[in-house]
Amino acid sequence: MTTPEGGREAGTAVFVTLEAPGGGESVESFEEYEPAERERLERDAKEIIARYPKPRSALLPMLHLVQSVDGYVSRRGIEFCAEQLGITPAQVTGVATFYTMYKREPVGEYHVGVCINTLCAIMGGDQIWSELSEHLGVGHDEATPDGTVSLERIECNAACDFAPVMTVNWEFFDNMTPEKAKALVDDLRQGKRVAPSRGPSGLCSWKDASRVLAGFPDGRANEGLQAGPESLVGLKLAKERGWEAPATDADRPRPHEPVRPGEITPPPVEPGKPVGGEAKPGTQEGRNQ
Repeated sequence: MTTPEGGREAGTAVFVTLEAPGGGESVESFEEYEPAERERLERDAKEIIARYPKPRSALLPMLHLVQSVDGYVSRRGIEFCAEQLGITPAQVTGVATFYTMYKREPVGEYHVGVCINTLCAIMGGDQIWSELSEHLGVGHDEATPDGTVSLERIECNAACDFAPVMTVNWEFFDNMTPEKAKALVDDLRQGKRVAPSRGPSGLCSWKDASRVLAGFPDGRANEGLQAGPESLVGLKLAKERGWEAPATDADRPRPHEPVRPGEITPPPVEPGKPVGGEAKPGTQEGRNQ
């Protein structure tokens, strides 16, 4: 449907057909945002963009913004970001598919992350993931049929002192076990109130968490315990033993900002020119020569 001026009417369906080789169904179709919803998005987008010297620098929080509305980075969300920032949908997609916090498919109201990186793994993270995945019947970035819980294998939650660690909508659950993990997701699916190990006294939804990450605080940043005892052991020992950090070299000359041409060390080899000396066969230096 078009308006008398020839433009597309807000809220009408837009279908994008990407045929698979040999024919087939379209890859994705989408509807534009309803007028009231788009008005709210545009208002929030202007506030986000105003924080940055260049509009395109606002892409990361903009992706969280559309994720807070759709629950994932949808095709219409990509188009909206591109339009607002003056870049192409391909550029938006390149960023959205690089960072794992942006989802390309809908996730659950409570997105559960299980850390399986080195320390968490040897402390039981792999076992937690295996049993939890079997318990829920879903795999990586998949949601339960009721849409309540989804799972993600996370490479690091940056909380090694509490390993093994899980997150729910990016709030921490520390020192987990398979039994505690299964009880946690069962409580979430039954609508029970669940409190993280640190931080706020309750969980927000996935969409609400995405809005916070877009730069719209919910006022709960300072709730609850911030740094647990495990994180403060080093500070405690330093105070008991009288340790102090080395003095800063305050008198050392600081470089000019921006750096002046004379302060830049030239590269040993001009870019694009072969590297001199012996080069091992098969190395990049050898191919350059």
